[in-house]
Amino acid sequence: MREAEPATEGVGAGRHSGRRSPRGRGLLRWSAATLAVLILGTATAGYLYYRHLNGNIKKDELNLGDNKVAEPTPNAAGQTPLNILLIGSDARDTEENQELGGARETFGSTPLADVQMLVHLSADRSNMSVISMPRDTLVKIPKCTDPDDDKVYPASDGRTMTNQSLGHGGPGCTVATWQELTGIHIDHFMMVDFAGVVSMADAVGGVPVCVDANIHSRDSQGHGSGLKLEKGTHPVQGEQALQWLRTRYGFEDGSDLARAKAQHMYMNSLVRTLRENATLSSPMKLRGLAEKATRALTVDPGLDTVKKLYDLSNELRKVEPKRITMTTMPNRYVGARVEPTQDAEKLFRLVREDIALDGRDAKKTPEPEKSPSDPAAEDDEIGILVQNGTRTDTLRAASGRASTVTGLLEDKGFTKASADTTSALSEDRTVVRYPSAELEGDARRIAKSLGIPASSVQRTTDVSGVTLVVGADWREGTTYEAPQEDDRTPESAEALNGADEEACMHVNPAFTWS
Repeated sequence: MREAEPATEGVGAGRHSGRRSPRGRGLLRWSAATLAVLILGTATAGYLYYRHLNGNIKKDELNLGDNKVAEPTPNAAGQTPLNILLIGSDARDTEENQELGGARETFGSTPLADVQMLVHLSADRSNMSVISMPRDTLVKIPKCTDPDDDKVYPASDGRTMTNQSLGHGGPGCTVATWQELTGIHIDHFMMVDFAGVVSMADAVGGVPVCVDANIHSRDSQGHGSGLKLEKGTHPVQGEQALQWLRTRYGFEDGSDLARAKAQHMYMNSLVRTLRENATLSSPMKLRGLAEKATRALTVDPGLDTVKKLYDLSNELRKVEPKRITMTTMPNRYVGARVEPTQDAEKLFRLVREDIALDGRDAKKTPEPEKSPSDPAAEDDEIGILVQNGTRTDTLRAASGRASTVTGLLEDKGFTKASADTTSALSEDRTVVRYPSAELEGDARRIAKSLGIPASSVQRTTDVSGVTLVVGADWREGTTYEAPQEDDRTPESAEALNGADEEACMHVNPAFTWS
């Protein structure tokens, strides 16, 4: 449940009060919060002030969905990765935010999660990967329950825009939506009011950004952020920094994809600037920044104190900019919206398996397969449902695959195997799924008998029993050959390295000036 002192600014000051603010501020949320906790870690504020700052921070439940994703297995050194979902709400319910973002007529409406980024910190803390999801990505929002009033928001009927998830009970529903889509366990979320970026950019003396031509983000109908910059590299701060992060009209094709790229450049530049300016200005200035940053922040209970945020910032600071990789979820247009592609699933897999997106991981020694806590039953006692998942974006499902593989299992002694002949699913790779620990041994036994690797055995509550989905990698034949893993980041993710100081946004000629 939420616990917070009354606040006059910040996203969480009233999650249901519905502030609407400019879109496109997700990058600055993490940045502002990170700076604040770094500052607070060195400040000399007394205990009472520390408690006051803790009271500023608003709390919300981490996951409002019914389904949970298992935590990743620790590596040989006992380390586990850390996944943090950054959420940028478009809500405007404070005077300060409305002054920065306008649109008073939208006061009180349901907020939208217009910016969503997953930050993945590797288990060994050597690298960091960031995946942005466009706000108009079509996804299935799962059933979510608001912990404040127990209101149940049913699962979406078909696919809908991902930014609507925030209005289904709070940020915990956005977390649930990400976990359902990606299969990635999310440890924390951070949602920060965009007004904090003004103090943030001022505190570091501006964040350098680059445009390849003069730009003015404003069209004849008044659309645009108002950003006006000359060609070249310039430090932006205050409201101008907000304009950069909001700009869609004027960058490349004018889409949210272009805006995400500009946000990635800003975030990389901000990280470099913070490292270069280790000593920030006066204590009073830092105190003011800390006050605004904590009031702007909504987090899950695992990050609900200054101490916890400071500890998190120390973990994030272990990564050098050259090992930070920013990406956009690979997607394709569906009308005016977008949907994830198979490259997106590949990107999600790399994160799930803690593989660095910059391709600079040291060669990992395969860890020995652990025995399940509950051993497999006898082969003829294992019940298994076989489904046909061979449909792809370009190919129809291969006919009869569920029945063929069921017959193969029966020949091997799994006499309780049965084929689901009513479903034609789409699964890139053949997988064996199971719902609970007592069935893990059975699932692994099935996989081993068919030559399916242990990495393709997954625990999920999406199935009620051991379920084999014959994927697009096994469209014919009775012998499964596991495909060679390609651990390279897809080109369609448009990866940007954190140390790239030459990155420059392309200006749409319709928005330039001389």
